[in-house]
Amino acid sequence: MVRDYDPSVTSNAQVILTYSGLHAVWFYRLSHLLWTRNHHLAAQLISQLARVLTGVEIHPAVTIGKRLLIDHGTGIIIGETAEIGDDVIIYQGVTLGGVSNNPGRRHPKIGDRVFIGAGAAVLGAITIGEGAKIGALALVLKDVPAQHTAVGNPARIISPK
Repeated sequence: MVRDYDPSVTSNAQVILTYSGLHAVWFYRLSHLLWTRNHHLAAQLISQLARVLTGVEIHPAVTIGKRLLIDHGTGIIIGETAEIGDDVIIYQGVTLGGVSNNPGRRHPKIGDRVFIGAGAAVLGAITIGEGAKIGALALVLKDVPAQHTAVGNPARIISPK
């Protein structure tokens, strides 16, 4: 997916050796596997190592689908109860966070083929519909319907054209 998305990439070796967003996803996959097997401490240690090495913090309990692309990943935070669908693109400085510390779902559910722009904060137990776009620096506190765009602070929804 990285090679298809990023025109600056010239080889698979370049992606494997230098693409920190991909490294963050690999670390997440390992930590999530450990988490699901009740090795929580080991999972969290790997998650924190990934944060130090990549600048991306993904809680091991997060559910992530196929082909997540993290581009320029520094500063990304994805909270424990977040769910991310397939073919999602996330840019730097994004937070998928909570607005409370109550038990249960506290973080966003992101549908398939969602784009989340740089610096966006998507907060709370909200749902971002399939094919939605979140603009850079948007503060999203409410659901975004499928195929719609959220922009601004606080975010407003723009209908698809």
